[in-house]
Amino acid sequence: MSQLTVHYSSKTPEWATPPDLFARLDKQYGPFTLDPCATPDNAKCPMFYTPADDGLSRPWAPHRVFMNPPYGRVVGGWVRKAHEESRRGAFVVCLLPARTDTAWWHDHVSQAASVEFLRGRVRFGGAKQGAPFPSAVVVFAGAGEAA
Repeated sequence: MSQLTVHYSSKTPEWATPPDLFARLDKQYGPFTLDPCATPDNAKCPMFYTPADDGLSRPWAPHRVFMNPPYGRVVGGWVRKAHEESRRGAFVVCLLPARTDTAWWHDHVSQAASVEFLRGRVRFGGAKQGAPFPSAVVVFAGAGEAA
């Protein structure tokens, strides 16, 4: 296995949100009431869905949602769900890998109310180094709301 392959691999698609970044976003856009893709150990909101709850099949509206989805191939489904739920009245703030070359980015993020590219690399879950990818905060505003 080459060094490059190791650098871009992950044993899990879950990347725990840094507390200081969540606090900034909660102050700016919250208070958040739902975390649709969490575990009891990393939930950021009073209400959350675990993998067993299957947040992709549950309604998110009318909540103010913070979403740091599992990354990897499944991220596109979560972004599509965030976009759809915003049309139903949810206000959704997403912490995403900045994958501007993907179909999900072009199909959904391009229609977001706002996109903030984060400077540097996010240090997820107390990691000593930043992530091997850039990140963005993407806001899907609910009906009648501004980002």
